[in-house]
Amino acid sequence: MNKQIPKQDCMPAATVRRVEELDRAIVRFAGDSGDGMQLTGDAFAKIIASGGYDFATRPDYPSEIRAPTGTLFGVSGYQIQFSSHEVFTSGDAPDVLVAMNPAALKTNLADVKRGGAIIVNSSAFTDGNLSKAGYQSNPLEDASLTDYRVYRVDISGLTVRALESLGLPPKEAGRCKNYYALGLVLCLYGRPLDAEEQRIRAKFAGKARIAEANVTALRAGYAYAEACEMFVTTYVVRPGNIKPGVYRSLTGNQAAALGFVTASELAGVPLFLGSYPITPATDILHELAALRHYNVKTFQAEDEIAGICSAIGAAYGGVLGVTSTSGPGMALKTEALGLTAMLELPLVIINVQRAGPSTGLPTKVEQSDLLQAVYGRNGECPVPVIAASSPADCFDCAIEAFRIATKYMTPVILLSDGGIGNAAEPWRIPDLADMAPFEIAFRTDPEGFLPYARDANLARAWVRPGTPGMEHRLGGLEKDFLTGDISHNPLNHQRMVEVRAAKVAGIAREIPPLAISGPREGDLLVVGWGGTYGPIVQACKQAEGAGKSVAHLHLRYLNPLPGDLEETLSRYRKVLVPELNLGQLSRLLRERFLRDVVVLSKVQGKSFTQAEIYDRIMELC
Repeated sequence: MNKQIPKQDCMPAATVRRVEELDRAIVRFAGDSGDGMQLTGDAFAKIIASGGYDFATRPDYPSEIRAPTGTLFGVSGYQIQFSSHEVFTSGDAPDVLVAMNPAALKTNLADVKRGGAIIVNSSAFTDGNLSKAGYQSNPLEDASLTDYRVYRVDISGLTVRALESLGLPPKEAGRCKNYYALGLVLCLYGRPLDAEEQRIRAKFAGKARIAEANVTALRAGYAYAEACEMFVTTYVVRPGNIKPGVYRSLTGNQAAALGFVTASELAGVPLFLGSYPITPATDILHELAALRHYNVKTFQAEDEIAGICSAIGAAYGGVLGVTSTSGPGMALKTEALGLTAMLELPLVIINVQRAGPSTGLPTKVEQSDLLQAVYGRNGECPVPVIAASSPADCFDCAIEAFRIATKYMTPVILLSDGGIGNAAEPWRIPDLADMAPFEIAFRTDPEGFLPYARDANLARAWVRPGTPGMEHRLGGLEKDFLTGDISHNPLNHQRMVEVRAAKVAGIAREIPPLAISGPREGDLLVVGWGGTYGPIVQACKQAEGAGKSVAHLHLRYLNPLPGDLEETLSRYRKVLVPELNLGQLSRLLRERFLRDVVVLSKVQGKSFTQAEIYDRIMELC
């Protein structure tokens, strides 16, 4: 099975194919940005979803916009793991790699399982493309791929040939090669074409000729693999035992947008997003703009500062204000965020983190903005911080962020990241009738009103401008403890600083008891936050299977930290914190609880693999 396929396109006609049943499979599509790999991967994910599987995806975009064709830094990829069991990540090593050119092969080969399948677009392995990818010789002709099952297919040429009858120019026909490649993979896994054909026709409803070309390419790829008996073995993954309900595939950014709209519906208050486009958060703006029929208004501002300031104005006007951004934009919003804390208005800021500093790696994943979220403002300015752990969790966290913001009259930072925001997974659509509403009471009684008078949660009243007898003034200069008049009194300033800090600290009273996966005490506790959830879960399960005493705790609330966290940490001899940074949560835990922790850092623009965390667990145990 680890033998390189002969140079002919098809297997010998006498080959007898067999069907092998699998628990799970991992497939990666890779090629130039213009090869349509994201569209292909997304289409494959939708086909998998309709088959009743659990799955997780990982898109990988090049940081360069329109990088030179055929270059290593221009490679775009999309990976999916699907299974009959619960899936937490897109997987470590692909079983199948579809490489549309030499650069895609070179940048992804190291990840492919030994003995795995590699489907290559052989016509792209020209001398020029090989040179751009840094190859000294053609890997399809030397012995460098003998550890893999290599399928050489002239995907580009066969696509053009399949579409000759449609009369398309060769260049336009060549753009359909991604669907030809998709057809090959669907044949390998025995998946039907019907649903995808319908999606193609719907997607290109106004361009019938393009729709027909893509459908034809899809069918041609499938028919080629089948007629040539291209695969000695085809595979069937058993469908999963999925909880009944209505599901859809969604990304973290889509989930966050739906969560914000749901919060608006639950509260009975309109939603306003003020935002400036920035990778990888821009899709939140796109999604909310498409949902304007749900009493949603979106404003694409001229810059990041205008984005948050418009949302502050909306919050002052009595609607749910939100602004979306990533790390560089978060830095620009800092002063206005401090203003929001001073005004004590409810506002949600979602930071879909990416690798930094500065522009950094705009399309690559990192979770290195935690200290910025907790401390990154001038003056004493504590702000609640929560973090989503998966695409679907973004929905719940978006609602929770607004619940906290409106109850405590404070800005709230919601942390996501590029891995969560762009990745997709199946999501069981909840019934809005089953969700608990949260009450928002605007004060309308002028009797005894003082702008900074506080309730039991230390929150001041939310008053819509224009309410009779409720005129009040807010601003960035320090205010009197009750009247809201500008005050330079030293003792008043200390009192206001302390009460704002006490208000945020008091949120800890409402944080639910921590949920531990694994033994309640023992040798090792793995503590994570954000997008490290999936690989930590799988690594801990693997370690438990090896007989190790290991537990997992994943934190949603990062400021304030849960009240029972210190006692929880004390029950374990060692604490391991995997983070896609140089140890930011680890620093917070040491600072707060004087507890030493083991740091596992990764800052490569890539998520943790299960193996990386598992290996460290085994060393510590």
